[in-house]
Amino acid sequence: MSLPETDVARVRRWVAEQNERTGEHVDEMRVEMDVDPRAITILVCRPPWREDFGPEWSRQEIARLRYTKSTGTWTLYWPDRNSKFHRYEDLDPTPTIDRLLAEIDADPTCIFWG
Repeated sequence: MSLPETDVARVRRWVAEQNERTGEHVDEMRVEMDVDPRAITILVCRPPWREDFGPEWSRQEIARLRYTKSTGTWTLYWPDRNSKFHRYEDLDPTPTIDRLLAEIDADPTCIFWG
């Protein structure tokens, strides 16, 4: 199964907008996305803060948007401290991925951005 390309493109634009907001601080943090056949995972990436940890940026998952082909809906999930994802109960599954992105932006429960 593959995700709707228009929705993946919407998330790519949203990620780019998040990175534009950081502006001059892009060397301190950036937003990325991983795409798999059934979901898109949004991540916050930060540079190494200690040389002995190596040159790799750390990647922290902040949200997962899972697509259900049979219903044509997207469902929002949040990760706990062990990176186990849980359904975000404050928003029902929706055919409109923009609603999920708006919820992540607003973050009324402080579960995504902290």
